[in-house]
Amino acid sequence: MARRFGITVDCADPIALGAFWCALLGYQEEPPPAGYRDWAAYDAANGISAEQANAGMTIVDPAGTGPRIHLQRVPEPKVGKNRWHLDVVASDRTAAGLDDAVSAAESLGARVLRRSPDAADVFVVLADPEGNEFCLVT
Repeated sequence: MARRFGITVDCADPIALGAFWCALLGYQEEPPPAGYRDWAAYDAANGISAEQANAGMTIVDPAGTGPRIHLQRVPEPKVGKNRWHLDVVASDRTAAGLDDAVSAAESLGARVLRRSPDAADVFVVLADPEGNEFCLVT
């Protein structure tokens, strides 16, 4: 039986990086618990300071099928290459669609690191605004 899973990302600015990944993936911030109109109301009711509230952000697939992604602030910077990364599929799985997806990612703050030279395995390696590698693929 397959198990559901989530992904946790260490970062310097969870709110800004969460906004990037929401825009790139079509995700949204996880809704607050039942009974709270927004996270600020939840935080106020539970004695959570602004500093604590900004230390993490969770984003979710609005359709409920993709993994939950939690971004958490850590004090140390990223120092090396990721040991694993996300492959994000371009919406129409064509070369033109991939180019459009790369342009959209760049407009959100990503930067291109390299493009695959293999016509049978088309992908582009990018870095998010904090330098975490990911691929856009056809």
